[in-house]
Parts: sequence; structure tokens; C-alpha cells
Amino acid sequence: MADSVALATSYVAADTTQDLLECSLGDLMRRNALEVPDRIALVEGVADPARRRRWTYRELVDVSERAARGLLDIFVTGERVALLAPDTPEWVILQHAVGFAGLILVPINPAYTARELEFVLQASQAAGIVFAASSRGKDLRALVEQVRPRLPTLRCAIELEKIDSLLVPSRPGRPLPDVPASQTLQLQYTSGTTGSPKGACLHHHGVINTSRNVALRANFPDGGVWLNAMPMFHIAGDVVAEIGAYSRRGTFVLMQEFNPGLMLELIQTERCMATLIVPTMILALLDHPDRQAYDCSSLRTIFSGAANVPAALVRRAQEALGCQFCIIFGQTESNGPITLTSPDDSVEDQTSTVGRPLPHIEVKIVEPVSEVIVPIDKVGEIWVRGYQTMTGYFGQAEASAATLRADAWLRTGDLGSMDSRAYLKITGRLKDMIIRGGMNLYPKEIEDVLFDHPEVSQVAVLGLPDDKWGEVVAAVILLKNTKQPPAIQSLHAYCRQNLSPQKTPEVWFFVEHYPMTSTGKIQKSELAAWIADKKIAPIAWVRPRPQPAQT
Repeated sequence: MADSVALATSYVAADTTQDLLECSLGDLMRRNALEVPDRIALVEGVADPARRRRWTYRELVDVSERAARGLLDIFVTGERVALLAPDTPEWVILQHAVGFAGLILVPINPAYTARELEFVLQASQAAGIVFAASSRGKDLRALVEQVRPRLPTLRCAIELEKIDSLLVPSRPGRPLPDVPASQTLQLQYTSGTTGSPKGACLHHHGVINTSRNVALRANFPDGGVWLNAMPMFHIAGDVVAEIGAYSRRGTFVLMQEFNPGLMLELIQTERCMATLIVPTMILALLDHPDRQAYDCSSLRTIFSGAANVPAALVRRAQEALGCQFCIIFGQTESNGPITLTSPDDSVEDQTSTVGRPLPHIEVKIVEPVSEVIVPIDKVGEIWVRGYQTMTGYFGQAEASAATLRADAWLRTGDLGSMDSRAYLKITGRLKDMIIRGGMNLYPKEIEDVLFDHPEVSQVAVLGLPDDKWGEVVAAVILLKNTKQPPAIQSLHAYCRQNLSPQKTPEVWFFVEHYPMTSTGKIQKSELAAWIADKKIAPIAWVRPRPQPAQT
């Protein structure tokens, strides 16, 4: 706890009291293999315990180094290699092989269409792609064959199921390169919610230390067991969860996909201590009919934060599972987490903030137009600076300069406030802010109120175009009981008890599901398109009393 901090403005200097590791990912894994060679590093979290494959640190490093030498028969250090596959141990082995070889990994979502796949392969100038034959019934081999003729820089395509061919390199004793910590480890392509996806260049130094700092603040122990159901093509899975475990010489239990019953069983049998899951996953665990039959006493920490995490959900999870809750705030461009709540934080801080900046991260909140630091508790754009920022977007100098300034400050595009103790609250995205009649409204504040309503399961708030006000507030609600929906007037009255008139939703929609990203975020841009295309219709309009515009 930073009790001595008493800020007057929304700026906090970097805390440099904790050390940083100066090494590559390969150096980290070799160190672990030397210090704890027989400790289990990787477990395949399949349903049948008898079929769960396991690798010690010695075995994982050995197979990854052999695969690295096989890759160097094909690629030159520094080239980009794409990986298109579901979450299997072979994904992890290839990830580390690429790092040992000094190559750059380009993780790709196996749910991508041919158009999306071609875009990322072209934008990253990938020299090759390693792919699985299929994923969730989708023919990935056919997808690669479809796009490959249009990609002249893509020299080769290797099927992941034939990884054994890489394990017999032409030069078994070939020395692997000395990879500096500053080298790019992977290109993580953003979701492309505004414009085309951009490839953030994430380096070994940033990936290792952001993950380690999360693990240390949450008191994840040396040799701890981390269970992962987040997608490995995303920074939550292959950086925060995996490297967080390996930074503490721990065990990484990998599920191929989220299944609440299997997750409960793995927590019990593998004695898992930590997991990073999004709110929809937490709800699925809590609502599983057999939850109380499983022994979840080993679970110490649930990390969350990829979407709005309401206070009611945090309290329910803490009470039902008997574990601590750590809320993460971060983004791809910062190599992952920026802030994190601590296990010893108060209940209020755990449920209403995203914690304090992690070590070696400088944070300020500025007025988006003037770029002046705002007073404490005032909403503005969050900027960060430190070791963990990306080096830029691959091949996009203009976009890089707009996000990562010459003075090394990274503009996150996230809106939030900072209190006098350096705790942050997130109010939304700069691009999601609703401007109604000249007033800035923040969807998260309204969503938090509605989520606490006993008949609401999930909610998304967004702005809709309006001739009079510029934008009006719309609430799109998933009900707990769709057969007995509440009256809109009662929902409106509930909001008015907790919100001012201009913040109270005027347009109300009920849905049976949302358009979701692969990491459990509601896609508000797609939701707005549903409304514009009349795929969903409003249940009612309820106009608040006119309010004068304020500045």
C-alpha cells in the first residue's frame, strides 16, 4: 500500500524500489530449467486426467530449443512467423521455439476469416506460418491454402501436427542466437475497433516484467499453479497468464477452451492457485450446478479486467469461492497490465478501482485536447510511460507517432481518474464517451448502476445519434429471466434513483446475447450496427426532463 502518497494532481512517478529482470524469455526459461529442472512447467488441461500430458522445465526447454534449431533451418533471426492454432501445448512449444530462435511471433485468432488472416499476414510481412489442421471444426489448412497464393512474402507453411519434423534440425548442435531483452518478441494485432488492426511490437523485457510484476503484487508464490482458459493468441493468455507463471518458476495449466465444469475439476485436481478470467467466465463458474461439489480451496486469486467488472460480481465471487480478487487494467500497447489492485486492498478499493500503477510505470491523466494534467478525481485520458510500452506499431510510423509520443508517453485512449493515493478508476474509452447536449457522459458509470439491478444479468450502454441532443443514452440489457421482463418504467425509475436525468438511458433494448470478442468483451461497435440495421428494436423510449447544457 502506498499510504505515504498524497497527490495534488493526477500524476504519479514510477516506483523503482522493485527490481526488473534484464533477460530474454529464453534466458528466463533456461534459468528455470537450471534451478528447478524437474518441476512441472506445462500441463495439458484436458478432461481425462489420464490423458493430461506434462512437461518439466527441463523437457519444455529441451523440446523448444530443438524446435528453434529446426526453425533456423527455414527462417532468419528477426523474421516474423505467424501461429494459427487452438490452445494446445504445441502452441506453447512453438511460442518458446520462436523466442529461442530470435524470431518474432505473430499470434493469430483461429476464428479469423480468410480476409482477416490475409490482412495480418500481409501487414506483418510474415515469412512463414505454423498452423493447426483445424480448430473447433474449422478447416484451417484450407484457409491457409486459400490466402497463400496472394502472399508473396510467405515462403512456407508448416502444419503444427507435424512439429516432429522441426525437432530433427539439420544442425542439432547449432548455437542459438543471443537474444537481447530489447528485441521484439511478438506482434500483437489490435482488435481493429477503430480502423484496421495494428501490430503492436512487444519486446522480451516488457512481456517478462509486466507479467512478473502482476504475479508479485498478487503474492503468486514461487512454484505456484496458474490455470488458463484465456486464448493464447491474446496477451491475456500468452503473456500475463503464461509468463506470469513462468516468472515465478510455476506450473502453467492450459485449457484448450473455457468450460466451467472442467475448470472447476482442474482447480480441484491440479490444485490451481490463480486464474485470469473475464466476467462472463466468472458468472459461468458461479452458476455451474455442480460448483459446490468441487474443492476449490487451493484457489487464491482471480484476476479479471478485460471487461467491466461490477462490484456485485466481485463480492459474489469472493464469498462463493473464498479467494481474493485482483482487478487488472492494461492494454496491448503497454505489454499488458498498467495497474492492479492488491490482495490487502480494502473491499471498496477492490470493487471500485483498478488499483495503483505497477512498479516502474509512470502515469498521468490529462485533458485530452489541452493535454494538461488534471486535478485528482477529475476524468481525463490516461497516459503511461516506462519500460513496458511497445516500441511502436509494425510498419505504421504515423499511427505509432499518434499513440507513442516522442517523449515516450503512451496515449492509452482510456478515460479515467486518479485519487490522492494514486488509485485509478476507469470511466470508459475516449471513443466510447457519449456527448449529450454538450455534456460528457461515461457508459461505465451507468452500466455499474444497472448491473446491480436484481433482474439484470449483463448490460451495455452506448450513445445513439440524435438530431436534438447529438447523442442519447441507450441501454442494451440481457435479463436474468427473459420470460418475465421488468417494466421499462421500473428500470428507468431505478436509474433515476442513482443517476442524474441526463445519464439515465432514454432508449431501452432487451437482447438474448451480445456480439462478443474472443476475450469476452461486448463489441459495442457491432452492437451499434445491429441497432442501425434494425436487427434489434427498442422496447421503449423514455425521455428525461430537459437539462441545460453544461461545460
